[in-house]
Amino acid sequence: MQQQTSMIRRGFILQYRQVYAFVARNFALVRRYWGWELVWICYSVASSVSISFIGLGVQAVDVEGVVQDQFANFLVAYLVIGTLMWGFMSNIFNNLSEMIAWERWEGTIEYTFMAPVSRIVQMIGQMAFSVLYSILYTIIIGFFLALFFSIDLSQADFLGALLVVLVGSFSIVGIGVLGSILPLLYPERGAQLIHIIQAALLLFSGVYYPIEVLPGWMQFASQFSPATYVLAAMRYTLLPDSGVGMPVGEAVPPLLVMGAVMLPLGVWAFHRAEIYAKKHGKLKRNG
Repeated sequence: MQQQTSMIRRGFILQYRQVYAFVARNFALVRRYWGWELVWICYSVASSVSISFIGLGVQAVDVEGVVQDQFANFLVAYLVIGTLMWGFMSNIFNNLSEMIAWERWEGTIEYTFMAPVSRIVQMIGQMAFSVLYSILYTIIIGFFLALFFSIDLSQADFLGALLVVLVGSFSIVGIGVLGSILPLLYPERGAQLIHIIQAALLLFSGVYYPIEVLPGWMQFASQFSPATYVLAAMRYTLLPDSGVGMPVGEAVPPLLVMGAVMLPLGVWAFHRAEIYAKKHGKLKRNG
């Protein structure tokens, strides 16, 4: 019995080390291409600040003085939350959906797929890296936004916001894993299809505007995007006095359902796609 327990413990330690290896490898790639990381951070900061300035810009172009300071400040907070959360979710999606493209770029795809490591362990490592990287990225962008704008979060429900982020991450991870199948199946066009999915999430999820302003068919489609619920719940928890958004109790159940469906579906679909790619010799091809 003691020997069996020792073997199980060694198995867990081995899997932990393998997961850590994938996380460490991805952060090593970030360090290797630090110049591009700096470029994207600078671009994201400029983009986020520019979008958030729209809130103050509305007041500046109001020649009749209808827009009040309070509303302008609220609009800034509304846009800042949307910008930060979209950055967080899109980074998770990008890091997962482009993992095949990165493997091809580095020339390691065959070694990775033939390594004596279970695919679940590889995916857990990739998921862990994606979430950690996105958190760090969001903190950096949030720091620079805080230098430009003063947002009152004294009444914010941070525990509720944290719950929404944790639950919502599972759904975004599931979509990212599903997206990663496209470059595996279509080496020449898969990466382009990924950006179409990302653009659809941006359009339908109410990142910079309430979904109520969308046409009816788009509002219906937005119900199937986890980003819709994450954004609405984050605005409700961080701006509780504004009356915008969706209570955590209403947003969490659909997010749990989406995560429970999309994550296992993504893992299963990736496994099937891997078998197909190996059978038809698509691993090494460059897109």
